[in-house]
Amino acid sequence: MANLRGKLEAEVELKAPADKFFKVWRSETHKLSTITSKNIQGVKVHEGDWDQHGAIKIWNYTVDGKSEVFKEKVEFDDDNMSFTLHGTEGHVFDAWKVFKPACKLVPKEQGSVAKLSIEYEKYKASDPKPDKYMAFFIDMTKDIDAHVLSA
Repeated sequence: MANLRGKLEAEVELKAPADKFFKVWRSETHKLSTITSKNIQGVKVHEGDWDQHGAIKIWNYTVDGKSEVFKEKVEFDDDNMSFTLHGTEGHVFDAWKVFKPACKLVPKEQGSVAKLSIEYEKYKASDPKPDKYMAFFIDMTKDIDAHVLSA
């Protein structure tokens, strides 16, 4: 049987300090539709509060020119400046059984590094990897970096 689980990984060099970049994800997710409007059209809290560990959010976004929805439960690790979005519903589940984007911020002397990953599980071996979603995640990350620098 083919291994249907996989993980895409990418690193993005940031000019912004890790703590300021993490703060956007930790407590300012509601601003993402302004920060990266070509990617995110809206984020709403479905359950909990914006900065609450375990909060459930619903995202409206555009990937490859197509409007989609993603519902996730967020897990924060403040000590390691990382987060994981545990996907629960949405368009990505048409192609994958499991979809978990994550980011860990690593401080550097100048700026920081965003270590991005997407864990996924395909329904069948012929299903594609979520490459277009990783490109989307990288693009969002660059937009957030630019926003943090301009703030």
